[in-house]
Order: sequence, then C-alpha cells, then structure tokens
Amino acid sequence: MKIVGISGSIVGSKTRTAMNYISEEITAKYPEVDFSIIDLAEYDLQFSDGRNYLEYEGDTGFVTTEIMEADAIIIGTPIFQASIPGTLKNLFDLLPVQAFRDKVVGMFVTAGSAKHYLVAEQQLKPILSYMKAQIVQTYVFIEEKDFHRKEIVNDDVIFRMERLLEDTVVLTETYQSIRQAKEDAYDF
Repeated sequence: MKIVGISGSIVGSKTRTAMNYISEEITAKYPEVDFSIIDLAEYDLQFSDGRNYLEYEGDTGFVTTEIMEADAIIIGTPIFQASIPGTLKNLFDLLPVQAFRDKVVGMFVTAGSAKHYLVAEQQLKPILSYMKAQIVQTYVFIEEKDFHRKEIVNDDVIFRMERLLEDTVVLTETYQSIRQAKEDAYDF
C-alpha cells in the first residue's frame, strides 16, 4: 500500500509538524506501508494551465505522478484567510477531475483559531468529492494552542491523529480487498 502525505503550504511549520507526526506513526505502526511526504514548500510547482498531468516535467510532473500512483492520501493544510492555500488548490487543478477515484483521502487542518473549523467541510471536502475521493469522514482540526516548539502537545489531538491514520489504512485495505474480489470474479 502506498500512502502519500501532502503538506499543503509553502510557508509555516505547523502543518509540516503534524505531517511529521503522521510519518512517525506510520513507520512505527504500519511498517508495510510505503509512505512519503510531499511538502509543497520543497517543490517548485507550475501553475495549472489545463494540460494533462503527464505532460508536466520537473517537480510538477514528479508530484502529480506520485499522487496519481498512491492508494491513499493524507492531506494536511493550514487555513489562510478562511480558506485553503492557493498552493494546495493549484495542486488539485494540476490533477485530472477523477484523480482520487479509488483512493482514500484523510485530512487534517491547522489553524490559528477555532473560527476556521468548518473550512474543511465547506471547501476541502467538496473538492475531494468532486475529484471522486473516498473521504475519511472525520478530519482532525488542530489549533495554534495545540502546538509548542514544533510538537503537538494536546493529547486529544494526538489521539485523533492516530485514529485518522488508522481509519485511512483500514479503509484503504477494505477498498483494495473489495476491488480485488470484484476483479477475481471476472476470472480472466
């Protein structure tokens, strides 16, 4: 199983801190999972111009191909100006409309205040649904106060992050076994 974590901003450290926690948990609890992080701050992505993702080269081609080849995705995003960052939206625009078909997508959100709690519901989930993702229904919302010195210090947030990871892995395994059973029924 291949899971890609997307750290969806080019600035700040909280989203990457939370994604690093996910990475450590996957390594410890699910060593069979091939996990990689795509931190958008580390790549020079072109702006979407409507081309097929396979036509892009360099960082843009690498990032889009990694996402398309994944079985599951965990998206981490900060909230800026009551919205997802433009860098994350651009990434979605680089991908085909049905990019997340047969993929499980989990998410967590970092924000400065509780006022941004519903941004994932109102903006991120509709985009993922449109792109045909199998969305892990609960997401993790992490506020500024839940971090201290680049560590998550809220035990409830840690518990919910672990649950997000478990749900993502279990749903991915379940969907893979269902698809395999359907393919096996064709007896080719």
